[in-house]
Amino acid sequence: MATLHRPATAYRPYVPYAPHTPHTPHTPRAPRLPPVTLPRTRPAHRAPPGRTLARDLALPLGALGAALLVTALMLTGETAHAAVALAVFALLTVAGSAFARPALVPVVALVSWMFYDGFVVNQRSDLAFQPQDRTGLLVLVLAGVMGAGCAAAVRAVRRHSAG
Repeated sequence: MATLHRPATAYRPYVPYAPHTPHTPHTPRAPRLPPVTLPRTRPAHRAPPGRTLARDLALPLGALGAALLVTALMLTGETAHAAVALAVFALLTVAGSAFARPALVPVVALVSWMFYDGFVVNQRSDLAFQPQDRTGLLVLVLAGVMGAGCAAAVRAVRRHSAG
């Protein structure tokens, strides 16, 4: 069975009577402490939501772009111009790796090379490592590194100008 009690009064420390004026007690005050100042820190740099979404979707959108490019090349029958197709794939790789996370840049270049090598160079979706295949891989990896480097330089300039 529960019993209800009156609430207890707040604890007051005992202060001996020290008259300040003739009939009023004197209560000592606590010493004043200096105000606490916290160190100022720079706020964390938050990326706008659109930029992080673009970084997450760069690889799937790059693969979709490569697939659409291969489809357009196959429909037009322009597979004889491998150098032009390699240049277009390099531009696609630069664009994809400029938005991708730095760790995904090699994957972006590899996906682009797979579409280029499998459908433009070999035309039967076979991957090979002949000299032209290795040259295409090297060009697309360098295009990916160039795109990621340009994106990193832009981010560094933005941070430097903001801070």
